[in-house]
Amino acid sequence: MSKKLVAYFSASGVTRKVAEALADAASADLYEIEPQVLYTQPDLDWRDKSARSTVEMADKSSRPAIVAKDANIGAYDVIFVGFPIWWYIAPTIINTFLEGYDFKGKTIVPFATSGGSGFGETMAYLKTSVDSTATIKDPKMLNGRQTKDTLTTWLNSLGI
Repeated sequence: MSKKLVAYFSASGVTRKVAEALADAASADLYEIEPQVLYTQPDLDWRDKSARSTVEMADKSSRPAIVAKDANIGAYDVIFVGFPIWWYIAPTIINTFLEGYDFKGKTIVPFATSGGSGFGETMAYLKTSVDSTATIKDPKMLNGRQTKDTLTTWLNSLGI
C-alpha cells in the first residue's frame, strides 16, 4: 500500500474542502500550501488588471513565496496536488511548490476546482516544474460536494 499525501492551495476555502474530503477517502495525509502573503479579496478580483492574482498569472515566471517547505515529499509515493483554476491554469504558487521538492519517481495526481474554467494549459505548465521521471496522472476537476463514494470510485480508477 502506497503512502499518500494531499497537498493543496486554496485562496477562498473551496479547494480546501475538496482536499479534506479527498484525504479522507484516500486515507492520505493533508498538507496546505500556504502563501507567505495571504490573498485578500481585492487580490483575487480577476476583473481588476492590477489585482495581485491577475498580475501573477500574467507573468508565467511568477513564483509566489510559500510559508514553509516542510511537506516531507520523500516519505510519500503518491502526491495529490490540488488548486483552483485561475485563467485556465494552476496558480503559479503551485509551480513554487512543485519546484521546491524532489518528485523523482513519484506519482503526482493533480485535481482542481473551478467556477467554470477547464484545465486549459495547466498540465503543460505544471510538467515543466517537476522531474521528468515523475509520473503525472490525468487531472481531475472536483467541483461541488464530493462524496466519499464518488472520490473512492475515482481513486480506484487511478490504479495506484
